[in-house]
Amino acid sequence: MKVMSMSDLSNWQMRPVPELKSVKGRYIQIDPADFTKDGPALFEAISGAGNDDLWRYIPLGPFEDHETMVATLNFVGEQQNWKTHILRSAENDAVLGMASYMRIRPEAGSAEVGAIVFSKKLQRTPAATEAMYLMARYLFDDLGYRRYEWKCNDANAASKRAAERLGFQFEGVFRQDMVMKGENRDTAWFSIIDSEWQRVKAGFEVWLSPQNFDDEGNQRRSLREIRTAL
Repeated sequence: MKVMSMSDLSNWQMRPVPELKSVKGRYIQIDPADFTKDGPALFEAISGAGNDDLWRYIPLGPFEDHETMVATLNFVGEQQNWKTHILRSAENDAVLGMASYMRIRPEAGSAEVGAIVFSKKLQRTPAATEAMYLMARYLFDDLGYRRYEWKCNDANAASKRAAERLGFQFEGVFRQDMVMKGENRDTAWFSIIDSEWQRVKAGFEVWLSPQNFDDEGNQRRSLREIRTAL
């Protein structure tokens, strides 16, 4: 597989700010967040009784009502320039979670995916993986970004496993990086860069193909296995 790299920057130009419009995959629909319309359904999917654990390592939340959640997400989006997206079932349009482009640096061709909150219905499903694939594809293929970041609390073992499964490379830990919810946060950094993207992309596409799942929906080969073979 030919690997393209943006190592020669003599003709580099600042990339556009991400403005991902609605995109529908095989399993997931991704839409720009409209909290006025989607706030109640999003709250039902990821907040309220039984969902506090989803917010354990998120800087925000948990929330007691959808009005507070929407006000907070709107405020943070405006103050920190988050580009938040609603994740829906491609089958029935049900709201399943959210994810945001963050730390957007068009001059460097770099952005982070974060504030990822998957409902329990979305977790560990092909739809969850497809959501991360579609958001990455837009940055690299449509906008020509050079770097895509994933950061998480170093204590969040599940998030670190997810990053590596999805093809992000571990870069290190920023010790005592933040105080979050009254606790120290050491931040683990991961990234995919442009020279790695074609192999990561091919792995996603092979894994997501219907041929990779049996009649009961079980994967035939893991994403790591496929990517290693490539």
